[in-house]
Formats: sequence, C-alpha cells, structure tokens
Amino acid sequence: MTDITSTPVIKLQNLQKKFGIGDAEAYALNGVTLDINKGEFVSIMGPSGCGKTTLLNIIGLLDRSIDGEYELNGQPVATMSRRKQAKIRSQQIGFIFQNFNLIPRLNIIENVALPLIYKGITRTKRLIMASATLRNFHLNEREYYMPHQLSGGQAQRVAIARALVNEPTIILADEPTGNLDSRSSHIIMEELSDLHKRGNTIIMVTHNPRLTTYASRIITMLDGQIDTDTKNEVIHKLEEEIKPVLSIKKRKKTIRRPRKRKK
Repeated sequence: MTDITSTPVIKLQNLQKKFGIGDAEAYALNGVTLDINKGEFVSIMGPSGCGKTTLLNIIGLLDRSIDGEYELNGQPVATMSRRKQAKIRSQQIGFIFQNFNLIPRLNIIENVALPLIYKGITRTKRLIMASATLRNFHLNEREYYMPHQLSGGQAQRVAIARALVNEPTIILADEPTGNLDSRSSHIIMEELSDLHKRGNTIIMVTHNPRLTTYASRIITMLDGQIDTDTKNEVIHKLEEEIKPVLSIKKRKKTIRRPRKRKK
C-alpha cells in the first residue's frame, strides 16, 4: 500500500458548474468541496446525471468554465495558462475511458506512444518506451495488432498502458470496466490496484458497487453534491499497518555506508 501524505494533491472549494441559461439553468456541480491526498484510491459513485463525470473532467483540466477554487499540487488552476494546463494534463495526469478511445488506424504500439508526441520525444524513442510499457501488461506480442483485433479486456489494458506511458502521478478512470465482462473487469481492477500500491493517486468513477472494494475511499454524489465520503476501513487499516515498514525502508535507502579507505 501507499504512504499517503497529509498535503492534498487535489483541493476543491465550493466548486460549481452550470449548464443552460435562464429558466433552463441547472447545476451539474453545486458547491463541491473536496480534498484528495497523494496515494489515495478514490471511488466516486452515484446515479446518472449526479455530476461524477463532470467532476472528473474538471479534475483532469478538461473543463475550465467553473466557479469556485481548484488547486492542483498547491497551485490555483485559475491562474494557469491553457498551455500550462495542457502540459500538466499530458505529463502528470493519465486518463482511462470506458470506450477505450483507441485510434482505429494506428496499431497498438503507436496508440500507446501517442501521448509522448507532445513531449517532443523522437519516434524511435517513443516506440521503445511504448513497447516497455506494453511489456508490463503482457501485451508485447500484440504490439503490431490493430485495435479491432483485440478483446475488450486487452483493449482496456492498452488504454491503461497509454495512460501510463508518461508516468503520471494521477490516474483518472471513467467507468474503466463498463464495457467488460466480469473476468476482464477483475483483471483491469487488479491492474489499477497494483498502480495504487506503487504510489499513484487514482480517482475512479463507477456504477458498480463491487468495484469499491479496491478503493481506499468511497464518495457518493447526488444532485451535483457530495452525499457521503467514507474510508474503506479494510484498505485503510492495511495502509496504516504498512506505513511504519515503508518509512523504515525509505530511511534505509537514504543511509550511506562510509567508504573504506584504501591502505
């Protein structure tokens, strides 16, 4: 499990998002206040239209037209230029979507390498990095397959590999198992759980209450507001138990042994 710090990575204060005008005006988000710390696995649930995906899009810097305050890693998002937000989005945030969003005309390795284009990395190096990421998901034998040649579970693992190729610290997953059977869903959730254990902050929107067992924190939304916010006590207890072990290992790494002097 991860060592969760007390400094919020994501800090939202009285967040509001409106749609429509006049009599047709409605709130997708209505006064959302929320802190998410580094290393948390947060599951967001609620009925359709309650604001889950809107909240995820705002956190992922895909939606700017909001009221309220949003701080990402201690920086107010409102003061960031579009260029800076795009840079943060491409380097620090990984997106996993329900529909995979793989580009049909590109093969698997090219799909995974796509986010690296925005970092100015050469094509050869992009493909090497993409291949290494696919190997972690046991998909290196399918590097030159086309998206339509993959199963749903394989396509979603490719989507996760694409989200991770930039080594982001925040993973945003919008119904990542919505189009998958139970076996494929289990594989994908195990992958996300493993990412959580490595220290990534994960925020997942889901309709499936069974998937919340993987999360360290469960938030439910209703009518654009946070209805409940609770910790998964089993996961939280394991995190608390392993914290001292992680801190000891970290200290051991920083201890330098004195060099032996040559006689």
